[in-house]
Amino acid sequence: MVACRPETETGVPGPPERAPVCTAETVRPTPPSTPAEALAAYIAAHYTKREVRIPMRDGVELFTSIYSPRDTSRTYPIMLRRTPYSCAPYGEDKLPNTLGPSAPFARAGYIFVNQDVRGAFMSGGEFMDVRPHRPQKTGPQDIDESSDTFDTIEWLLRETPHHNRRVGLYGISYPGFYAAAGMIDAHPALRAVSPQAPIADWFFDDFHHHGAFFLPHTFNFISAFGQPRPQPKATWNPGFVHGTPDGYQFFLDAGPLANLDRKHLKGQVKFWNEAVAHPNYDEFWKARELLPHLKKVAPAVLTVGGWFDAEDLYGPLHVYAAVERQNPGIENMLVMGPWGHGGWSRTEGDRMGDVEFGSKTSRHYQDTIELPFFEHHLKDGGPHGLAEANIFETGANRWRGFASWPPPATPRTLYFGSGETLQETTPADGAGFDEFISDPAKPVPFTQDIAIGMTKEYMTEDQRFAARRPDVLVYQTPPLDQDLTVAGPIQAELWVSTTGTDADWVVKLIDVLPPETSDPEGIRRGVKLGGYQMMVRSEAFRGRFRDSYEQPKPFVPGKPTRVTVPLQDVLHTFKKGHRLMIQVQSTWFPLIDRNPQRFVPNIFAAEQRDFQRATHRVHRARARASKITLPVLTP
Repeated sequence: MVACRPETETGVPGPPERAPVCTAETVRPTPPSTPAEALAAYIAAHYTKREVRIPMRDGVELFTSIYSPRDTSRTYPIMLRRTPYSCAPYGEDKLPNTLGPSAPFARAGYIFVNQDVRGAFMSGGEFMDVRPHRPQKTGPQDIDESSDTFDTIEWLLRETPHHNRRVGLYGISYPGFYAAAGMIDAHPALRAVSPQAPIADWFFDDFHHHGAFFLPHTFNFISAFGQPRPQPKATWNPGFVHGTPDGYQFFLDAGPLANLDRKHLKGQVKFWNEAVAHPNYDEFWKARELLPHLKKVAPAVLTVGGWFDAEDLYGPLHVYAAVERQNPGIENMLVMGPWGHGGWSRTEGDRMGDVEFGSKTSRHYQDTIELPFFEHHLKDGGPHGLAEANIFETGANRWRGFASWPPPATPRTLYFGSGETLQETTPADGAGFDEFISDPAKPVPFTQDIAIGMTKEYMTEDQRFAARRPDVLVYQTPPLDQDLTVAGPIQAELWVSTTGTDADWVVKLIDVLPPETSDPEGIRRGVKLGGYQMMVRSEAFRGRFRDSYEQPKPFVPGKPTRVTVPLQDVLHTFKKGHRLMIQVQSTWFPLIDRNPQRFVPNIFAAEQRDFQRATHRVHRARARASKITLPVLTP
């Protein structure tokens, strides 16, 4: 037997929870009482561990843990994960309680390899956030994550016994980025790759959304993860201590963004300094866009994402699309389920916050999609029988298979009308508008919960708390007379004006449940589903970037101006009797930082005197009709 002690891994976006560490300490045998304990016992009994340092072409050595089956009577595929979040537990006598992408893999039989990427934890070299890809490599010093992956595989094939010369690559969140980057110019032995919640472009994913800065998500993560690491080490940096559980108040009291560095980071966090120096979509950010480089990838790709991933929703949708566009003929598949960040691996997937999905969707994914995909490509495990797009339909709570994503759909436009209505007819002529006062000193909260960071549950949270604010505009349909299924990307087109010279615009798509909806057993105290306003999709857009992410420009006070807000994809059915609602607001705090509403060249450098109240209008006359366009599936 082995003794296991739990450890907790911290850090955002999306490092997996650290598995209990198992040592070879002898203890009195006791039967496992949980599936997790049974799996830990299985791993301890069936795997051996070796720690090595693998040299890259430039001489830098990367710390790597190799877990091999004790049964050496046959060969096994290699399953590789490269991470900046530590390949702990360290020590050849210590084993984790799980191996591979999800629980079924350990018993399926693989050689599992975990590696600290360049400059992280126990590996040598210098760490670089979302290291730019180098399409042309002329010498051993021309390295990137693609070359480091290639060199790692080459070494493993040469130095690891009992493999079958087939390699799989996977990772969630930041490790998902390394999986996506590692499949470019793929090693011939790399047969199957699964980028899961991958970072694709940090100006549009994770830390920025159309230029709007995701404040607590960035600050809470980078204040610890971004601290310098002069020498290899096996421990995490301590997390930031806020001194309060109330993130809204903490970030409001902090004042302008510049104060966070003055008071707390003190110039020590490289990525924060880079974000400050590059407020627009310039060459710094363009170099970190992986999508144009996703060429010559592995023969099979399974990209995975969660519909309610508060961190990396942009990445999986756009990685799938880029691979599809640039690699004709390969097997390229997409999975989107009703999960938060990494929920397909870390949760049962039966609920998100107060919203239930009718089944353990993570188990379905692991057993019938993920494992068969790798078994087929790495072991000749027979046809996997999967569709190209395996998508969970929220609202109807069912899995669906499509030949591609998005599927063919019919655009349906809903116009903002008077009296808080959404209508299918073009508004009449006139000068109709709705207006509200946006005050940076009293911003609209993004959640009604008290939280220090970005809660994953906000993605499905009841929006009644926001709808009742005077600085949130509401538009909704009558109760639907039949089901309405939306499949694919959504786009809002706002005609707006402001008394200021800058503004953010937040658009939320909401499913309003009928007032007679009953509450299921076990629902949280105080939550009522009758009239629940379930957020289905939401997005923020920094108005200065309405014409160009590279060259921001101010609004002309009082001048009606078009702002197009792309929302991410959905597959959601608004059931008969439900209402479809749109909410529009200008602050969403502290999820996104406060816009001063007076145009300044760099909001990171704004001072308190730059912040001002402004009156915003959303226009709805025929010539300036604000609207939202939905891709609708025909019954």
